[in-house]
Amino acid sequence: MTLKIRQDGRDVVIGAGAVLASLTSVTLGAAIAKSLFPLVGAFGITSLRIGLGAILLLLFRRPWRRAVPADLRWPLIAYGATLGVMNVLIYQAFARIPIGIAIGIEVIGPLAVVLFGSRRPRDFMWLAAAAVGLALLLPLHSDAPLDPLGVAFALAAAACWAFYIVSGKRVSGALGGDAVAWGMLVAAVLILPVGLVDHSAALFRSHVLLLGLAIACLSSAVPYSLDMEAMRRLPAPVFGLMVSSAPAVGAVIGFFLLGERLTPLQWIAILLIMVASGGSALTMGRNRG
Repeated sequence: MTLKIRQDGRDVVIGAGAVLASLTSVTLGAAIAKSLFPLVGAFGITSLRIGLGAILLLLFRRPWRRAVPADLRWPLIAYGATLGVMNVLIYQAFARIPIGIAIGIEVIGPLAVVLFGSRRPRDFMWLAAAAVGLALLLPLHSDAPLDPLGVAFALAAAACWAFYIVSGKRVSGALGGDAVAWGMLVAAVLILPVGLVDHSAALFRSHVLLLGLAIACLSSAVPYSLDMEAMRRLPAPVFGLMVSSAPAVGAVIGFFLLGERLTPLQWIAILLIMVASGGSALTMGRNRG
């Protein structure tokens, strides 16, 4: 029994570390990408990240080893298209508002999927917390108002993330992790040609390609592997609770690497969204248990 408790505790520590490393990796990738926006633009670096990310995931997963069922091909295309558009939108948001705030708005998408499918009274508390947090972030206040277009892009990315979850549920059930690799390939086919037309000369500079490869690793290959390890070791509600800290991780890394400073009101807004996301994950896990 003692050995089992120790093993469980070790799994929790390793799993929690994997989640934090995954969130840090994704945000570091976003910060590096944002530093390249003046050179190749937000759309250019998004295209590069999606293209290189697709190559890495295809090499890592080798999804061609099993055929995609005919009835899943169109759903897979829809899933990949949503993945590509979501990446374009959130990088456009990063170009205009702080990373932590953009992520805070974006996580409302998956939160809405969970809460709108629930009818329990206490879940309306999490919905209210998220709504208040979002209201505080909208560019309606004198306390360092945000770029309205940046907020709009983040909200659109949140809607895409919600649809990404719904569309991904069907294809992931049949294809597992291969769905992500195929989805990134579809996204690359749709997004990369446009990026190459607009920014081909700049994208093929050696230092841009190297940084693009680093972004693809940090934003795709590394967090994907870490998330798989974390989900294997952590209960679903604990994993969901830890993932809810993504906006805070984004805000901290944005501050240290990009000098993005948030006002106290913006920190409160992010905290409310994190509480809503973490609270919904915990209560959903308890109800299923």
